Amino acid sequence: MYLSWSSELTFLMLATRYAKPLPAIGQHVGLSFYTLGQRQGLGIGGLKAKGAQRGGGEHAPWFVARKDMEKNTLWVVQGHDHPWLLSNELAAQDTAWVAGTAPAAGPLSAKTRYRQADAPCGLTPHGEQAFSLHFSEPQWAVTPGQSAVLYDGEVCLGGGVIAG
Repeated sequence: MYLSWSSELTFLMLATRYAKPLPAIGQHVGLSFYTLGQRQGLGIGGLKAKGAQRGGGEHAPWFVARKDMEKNTLWVVQGHDHPWLLSNELAAQDTAWVAGTAPAAGPLSAKTRYRQADAPCGLTPHGEQAFSLHFSEPQWAVTPGQSAVLYDGEVCLGGGVIAG
């Protein structure tokens, strides 16, 4: 189930497989106040069918999955492992390299979130100010505007700002 939040008074929910509209549930407070992967502070809880029994904990939490600035729409999905929260690649720009130049293309590791374990990836430099990373395992909530930091073992090589 996807939730499209629009500050024009209503949220629009779309079913994952059938794309039929679901009940409106509220409005967001501005896209700049949310980040991809955010779970807290959304102002929504589990949604149940009308007349369903309370309690039981069978509903997964909601996470911010996408932001559409042009349409002022915030998309949220239910469940930590939803496909919209997972990325196998990223593009980065505005790089800063410890050695002053980009490392050679090849296998390295990267972090895209604070306290994240190093993730094996392949680096493809695009000049000195941009690069792309390709991960062997999908990465959770890769967020434009955050940093992608590259490592060769324990050595930090530098990084860049994840592009939108």
